[in-house]
Amino acid sequence: KVIGDLTRFEPKLRRLVEEAEALTARNERLTLTIAANYGGRWDLLQAVNAMTRAAPGRLGAYTEAELAPHLAMSYAPEPDLFIRTGGEVRLSNFLLWQSAYAELVFTDCLWPDFDATELDRCLAAYAGRERRFGDVGADAAPPNNEA
Repeated sequence: KVIGDLTRFEPKLRRLVEEAEALTARNERLTLTIAANYGGRWDLLQAVNAMTRAAPGRLGAYTEAELAPHLAMSYAPEPDLFIRTGGEVRLSNFLLWQSAYAELVFTDCLWPDFDATELDRCLAAYAGRERRFGDVGADAAPPNNEA
C-alpha cells in the first residue's frame, strides 16, 4: 500500500503504484505501507472531505466511526507503540489520528543503527506502561470508536 497525496506525482508513477497494489492486493502475510507525500493533517482533511461526499446529509453530526474508513490507513489497526528515532521528540505530522492512544518511545539512536537490542529496549519501556486509553484508572478498555 502507498499512502499519501499521490496527485503530485507523474501519471506514470501513479500507474505503477496502482499496478503494484493490484498485484499484491491478495497478499495476506504482510502489508508493507509506504508513506509518500503523506502527512497527518493531509490525511485528516482528505478523510473529512471523503466522508462529507459520502454522506452530505449528515453535516454536523458525523461520528469517529464514520470518519475512520476514509483515513489512509483504515485497513490497519491503530498502533500500540510509536517509536521515534534520532533524538526527535515529536510526531512530525505522522499518523496523527491513529496515534492518539499509542504509547510513545523516543530514542537518540539513529535509524541506521536501530537494531534488535534497541528494539528490545523500546519494547521493555512499552511493557512497563499502563495502557489507559484516555481513562484515569487501571481498568480502562480500548476505545470503541463508536462516538
